[in-house]
Amino acid sequence: MTLSIDRRAALKAKHRAAILQAARDLVEERGGRGFSVEELATRADVARRTVFNHFASLDEVLLAVCEQELSVIIDRFLADMAKTPVGDGSRASMFDELESAARGADLAPAIASMYRILGDPGKDDPKAAVLTQTAFSRVTERLRAEVARRHPAADALDAALLVESLMSGIVVIAEHWLTTTGPRLDDAALDAWDALLARLVHSVRSGYMATD
Repeated sequence: MTLSIDRRAALKAKHRAAILQAARDLVEERGGRGFSVEELATRADVARRTVFNHFASLDEVLLAVCEQELSVIIDRFLADMAKTPVGDGSRASMFDELESAARGADLAPAIASMYRILGDPGKDDPKAAVLTQTAFSRVTERLRAEVARRHPAADALDAALLVESLMSGIVVIAEHWLTTTGPRLDDAALDAWDALLARLVHSVRSGYMATD
């Protein structure tokens, strides 16, 4: 019975991986989310119902692909935080940790990839904006949990508001960056991203962090 359960789990994992890879391939070929569930199932070599056994909708498939993209960045983000000495639990010290990790996380490539997958949230595409916000919200939970783990004695609301302020700001500057430069990754576009991130950090630090 255990072997049978393991085989089913392995087959389920294989199907999920095939669906996500097929979605990535179709996004690259079509330049966005312009494909159907039927096309996705055919490319993944699974039945249409198998797609819905794993995901509630095509949007959920795309969000899962984006989460994979962002998870790589967030893993790096968390690894950078882990290398930073834990501060005194004040808002200022928690912000310093988040700022340092954000600057080293190489977010621009992940955001450019999300643009290709979900569409441009800065243009007249409400679904792209909602999906982008949802993808960031899901990974924000991981950051909130890490900050809480590193600073168990800190005010939980302060920690949550700090993470939300930074991540919400990243969504805003990402939309601006995509609108003004497009999903390019040349030196000029990356310099523009760094400038926007610096502006965000200054805004959050001088506003929310003003009392420290």
